[in-house]
Amino acid sequence: MKLSGLLFLASLASTAAFAPSSVASRPTSSLNIVVGEDKAVTEKVKDVFASGPQFNPEFDELIQKNFPGAIDNQELVTNVVDYLSGKGYTQGNTLLATSLCCDELARQLEDDFCGVYGNNFNLGGLAGFPFAGDTGFGAMSAHIPDDGYCLIVYGPHVGMAADGTVGKVERSGIALVDNCCGSAIAASAYLRRITDGGAEITSTIQDFTDFQQNAVQELILPHGKRLADAEDRMAELPYALYDSQDVLLRKIVSKGSLGIKRGLALLGGIQINTGPDTLDYFHPLSFDFMNYRGEISEDMLPAITKK
Repeated sequence: MKLSGLLFLASLASTAAFAPSSVASRPTSSLNIVVGEDKAVTEKVKDVFASGPQFNPEFDELIQKNFPGAIDNQELVTNVVDYLSGKGYTQGNTLLATSLCCDELARQLEDDFCGVYGNNFNLGGLAGFPFAGDTGFGAMSAHIPDDGYCLIVYGPHVGMAADGTVGKVERSGIALVDNCCGSAIAASAYLRRITDGGAEITSTIQDFTDFQQNAVQELILPHGKRLADAEDRMAELPYALYDSQDVLLRKIVSKGSLGIKRGLALLGGIQINTGPDTLDYFHPLSFDFMNYRGEISEDMLPAITKK
């Protein structure tokens, strides 16, 4: 066979290898939910939480004492999905994006929403800051389904142990009640050394191998007095981080708004991670619907918060 014929056959094989399948659909979660299927979103929410921890009224009291207005993940996802379905959001036309911390505990909220909308695009890094930046947002918006929607869930996280201790959490397989969020706590300690006058004088440029943590420490600097004056520094810490993240993410969204398509729902707040036997919580602080110009056309927060 001539060389040109071999090259032609090889090109056909290469093309076939990368061609999309006409039969199989892409699974989008551990629940084997497939983009385009028509199962009611309300039924999917029930499936997501069917085998998880149940609501614990005693633990909920501890949550409300430290984070008034927080709702458990099941209530959050139910309310958000129900409201967005009325705006046209379905599992087949919605891209889920998140800007949450790298900590594995932060994946729970992602998994809960992924069970409805499919796999998420990750914009976040340490402490939940949107380190994917303008480039990441541009890539994400290009993946929004044609004539479709996007939901972005963002914010820092904090642990709360079974005894109500804020900043600590039980982890599966680990006897130690661990810090959460470690990045936020380290940044808070760095800030305390500055505000208390104990920071070491150095001429060393911050190491790029710990770039994200260095950035978290810089982005928390405006909140030095706020945290120093707080009655409970650990409980105030995630709210300070949220304020910085909210400014940063909205700037990113504004610059890349032309890629939004039919609309963007921006859900921000504090993720509260708990032990394996209790539901995680979320304190929603903003829930806005934006058009392709990056303009807020509706404040949806009242629709999902405690009445």
